[in-house]
Amino acid sequence: MESVSFSYEPAKGWSIDSFPALDSERTWVLAFGAPEFLRDVGPIAELAGAYPKARVMGCSSAGEIHGGQIRDGSLSVVVMRFSEGHVRECAVEVADGRASREVGRSLARGLSAPDLRAVYVLADGLRINGSELLAGIHDVIPPDVVVSGGMAGDGSRFEKTWVIADGKPRPGWVTALGLYGESIRVSHGSRGGWDAFGPERVVTRSEGNVLYELDGEPALALYKKYLGERAEELPSSALLFPLAIRSADSNKTVVRTILSVDEARGSMTFAGDIPEGAIVQLMRANFERLIDGAAAASEAAEAPEGAVTLAVSCVGRRLVLGERAEEEVEAALDSAPKGASMVGFYSYGEFAPHGPLECGVLHNQTMTLTRFWEA
Repeated sequence: MESVSFSYEPAKGWSIDSFPALDSERTWVLAFGAPEFLRDVGPIAELAGAYPKARVMGCSSAGEIHGGQIRDGSLSVVVMRFSEGHVRECAVEVADGRASREVGRSLARGLSAPDLRAVYVLADGLRINGSELLAGIHDVIPPDVVVSGGMAGDGSRFEKTWVIADGKPRPGWVTALGLYGESIRVSHGSRGGWDAFGPERVVTRSEGNVLYELDGEPALALYKKYLGERAEELPSSALLFPLAIRSADSNKTVVRTILSVDEARGSMTFAGDIPEGAIVQLMRANFERLIDGAAAASEAAEAPEGAVTLAVSCVGRRLVLGERAEEEVEAALDSAPKGASMVGFYSYGEFAPHGPLECGVLHNQTMTLTRFWEA
């Protein structure tokens, strides 16, 4: 596998003099960029035009990751050409988030094949229920296929996100790429670093990813009590206090981030499902543990020299870490294999396996890394 990473900044243009000559039907191009490229489509069109045979993917971000740096207003790009493995892309427009599971099934049916080794998914960050999307993929794809990726971001605005489909940035789309062949190798790691606090509470009323009641009380009102003065900053302030969620008969937890609130109904909409009967607990940041978590995620994603690293971290982590956010990116890069390029983005949700034989689940507030190479 050959790979090259580069970037684009409006004031400087492309960081390279010419696009690497890697175009082929075995080439995968990924571009993570600022929300503004939905209006200024020129650079993405130029990139897609340079690789007419390749599969071009990407999405909007809440900050672009390039090497050990975090940027805003840029494009972070990696081009991979596989020597023996091959790739296939599938894209679906999403009219209604309630169809997220069927969208997942549709993508999976379009990619399913005996030699499928991995799937990388990029989804609209506001319309999609991420856990239902992945459940639909699970319905079709075997559990030994690694599914990773993330949900597009829009800073802390939560207004509009985009995903590249047909070479153009488009709101309301989900794209997925399948990687095929015996030569394809993939590793992954996902870690958090948040501390739980306060009492555990039971979800007593919810519908999909919309939470109405905890312990029989209006969920939004209860949540605002914990936020105090920061309740006026919802939904962005909710990124600082996510929920840990687990089933009543399990100790395995995932973290869920709020995407929006409905004052009239007293509800909160999350990036993934909040099942009735689940146990939830508030979480808050521990700076050192967040940075150590990024390093641990990188160490878990073992790979040889030269593997390409795709990093997806949560916008909530960036907001909490503030000026120290780049430390988690540097920690992930420092723990990477020698010569590994790293590109990625800050997201509204991260996709990665939770453990063995779980092809992919929705995470929030994690640093998630996926590495690709051929052997």
